[in-house]
Amino acid sequence: MPLDTSADSPVPVRTVLQLVGGWISRLGRVWVEGQIAELAVRGGAVYLTLRDPVAAVSVRVICSRPVFDAAEPPPADGARVVIFARPDFNANRGSFALTALEIRAVGVGELLARLDRLRRQLAAEGLFSPERKRAIPFLPGVIGLICGRDSAAQRDVQQNAGRRWPAVRFRVEQTAVQGPYAVEEIIDALRRLDEDPAVDVIVIARGGGSLEDLLPFSDEALVRAVAACRTPVVSAIGHEQDTPLLDYVADLRASTPTDAAKRIVPDVAEQTALITQLRDRARRCVTGWLDRETAWLAAVRSRPALADPVREIERQAERVDALLQRTRISLSSSLARAGDDVAHTRARLLALSPASTLRRGYAIVQHRDDGVVRSAAEVKEGEMLTVRFADDQITVQAGRDGTGR
Repeated sequence: MPLDTSADSPVPVRTVLQLVGGWISRLGRVWVEGQIAELAVRGGAVYLTLRDPVAAVSVRVICSRPVFDAAEPPPADGARVVIFARPDFNANRGSFALTALEIRAVGVGELLARLDRLRRQLAAEGLFSPERKRAIPFLPGVIGLICGRDSAAQRDVQQNAGRRWPAVRFRVEQTAVQGPYAVEEIIDALRRLDEDPAVDVIVIARGGGSLEDLLPFSDEALVRAVAACRTPVVSAIGHEQDTPLLDYVADLRASTPTDAAKRIVPDVAEQTALITQLRDRARRCVTGWLDRETAWLAAVRSRPALADPVREIERQAERVDALLQRTRISLSSSLARAGDDVAHTRARLLALSPASTLRRGYAIVQHRDDGVVRSAAEVKEGEMLTVRFADDQITVQAGRDGTGR
């Protein structure tokens, strides 16, 4: 129940602390998991600082020497442990601590099982999806490097990258790469490099080690921080067989720090050779094309139409003259044949024409309606008739006896 207090009726400090101790004691005994950050033996007691594996919080743990010595293997600084403890609050000092009743080291098998569960959980959230991975720039201007202090991984990355591309530049962030403070320092360094617009790619590098040594690189907080980065991240942790969760979320996984230097920086000698090869190919292509076009121009120029253009004009003129002559001959022949046909037709017409008969002394007698008189019986008395001769005609009247007058 809350205390009934006011400014006029406050309670003393001892009362508040006693009540806090009573509330904490109701929690009962609990199993707590964490990583040993500090370990000190003083007389018959052992004082530990147990750090949360994800959050940056810790708690003080006190245990007796028999409890500490009973743990197998013996706990060491940086070890992951599970402690069965009783929460205690010292009302005299106002401090909270856990009194350890049993300490168990987290075994490799249990660690692997926990890492596998975390890996499946993060994969289900899509943090390891290939679609979210970004491409590494071909030639980064500045490389951000997170590594241990004066570590071999730093030398491997910088020396191998310098051999491949001497002008490469680094911004190095040296952090703890194992132990209870590694995750927090690595996340802070990652944030600083990601906020730097000059950094084109970030490499997180560490040499080989045991599973416990590489645990910080499987920490959930670090994995989520890498997934949230805007800058491409390269994971170069341990050796080929080491696969912390950082390898799955990184945009590029390198088997070793040396391999990371080879993957993020092109080899200037290889690129120079490639440029030379491409330039030679381009030169051969252009030379071949020019040779083909030159040969085509030479062939075109050697053709008669271009070699002697006047001769072609003369040949065409001769052809036109020949065609004109053939046309004249053909037309003359056609006209002559047509003239002969007309003369023959005219002669036939003249031979068949009544005018020829009339010129021989014959005449044609016609009625007034131009009908031809073919017999005397057709002529009426007094009828006017027309007598047509070869050159002229006369009009006569038929008599009573059928004769004209």
